[in-house]
Amino acid sequence: MEEELSKAFDGLVKKLLGWMNAIIEGLPNMALAIIVVLLAYILAKYAYRLANKLTSRRIKQQSIINIISKLTYIAVITVGIFLALGILDLSKTLTSLITGAGVIGLVIGLALQGTLSNTISGIVISFREKIQIGNWVETNDFAGEIIDINLKNFTLKETDNNLVFIPNKTILETPMKNYSLTPYMRVTVSCGVGYKSDLEFVEKLVKTTLSNTFKKIDDNKPVEFYFTEFGDSSINFICRFWIEGTRNAHKLDASNKAIIAIKKAFDAEGVNIPFPIRTLEFNNNLKMEAISNDSGNNKEQNK
Repeated sequence: MEEELSKAFDGLVKKLLGWMNAIIEGLPNMALAIIVVLLAYILAKYAYRLANKLTSRRIKQQSIINIISKLTYIAVITVGIFLALGILDLSKTLTSLITGAGVIGLVIGLALQGTLSNTISGIVISFREKIQIGNWVETNDFAGEIIDINLKNFTLKETDNNLVFIPNKTILETPMKNYSLTPYMRVTVSCGVGYKSDLEFVEKLVKTTLSNTFKKIDDNKPVEFYFTEFGDSSINFICRFWIEGTRNAHKLDASNKAIIAIKKAFDAEGVNIPFPIRTLEFNNNLKMEAISNDSGNNKEQNK
């Protein structure tokens, strides 16, 4: 029994010594592998900046520039890791890792189809010229400035300074309004005037007021005026005009100026803007008759 324990102990010691010798012999290779990984990390940073600089000269979409730069960074890091494994003479391990990575990648791909769909959608969105970082858009019931397009989601900054993260797949499947694609936008303002107003004069006054308030864009884009309906207390109309703008805030600012200008013009010319009036009639005949009937009934009961 003691001899067997002694042999087992000697075998363990020999293995430990063998491992220690292997580690000592492999220290130079390990040090070199660590240096290679560190150099790859440093080179990856420079490669990222270089790729960003070179692509920005030829590509306008910032989203594409970001994706190319990130892929360059990952590629350099990957090459460094493979070189380090080769220095450590782990070619068999490297082959096993590649094979295992392929199998694991297949399993993960089947399990995370939604994530992969968002990644592919992010690449597709990045290469669309009509969707760029800095554009003001409306999509999925949200409106804001595009501040980032990555492989995961689509990021908007709303007017209240909150960030909205929308999955890329949803962006591709949902209609989008992009205010930044055209330099002009048309604004619509509605109002109403009293029934006694001179409608032809009102139309001319509104058109003149808006033409003097806003810069003329084009002869083919005049101020438009249309009476729309006979309302309860007014004859309603809409007026449409063009402005230079690429954001929803420009539209709101133009509407504000137009309403102020029309109100001042109406006040100066004595044009009435009516408001709904409701008449309440109080008739107590039914109540008095009910009181009289109750009094007669009480008298009869007393008799």
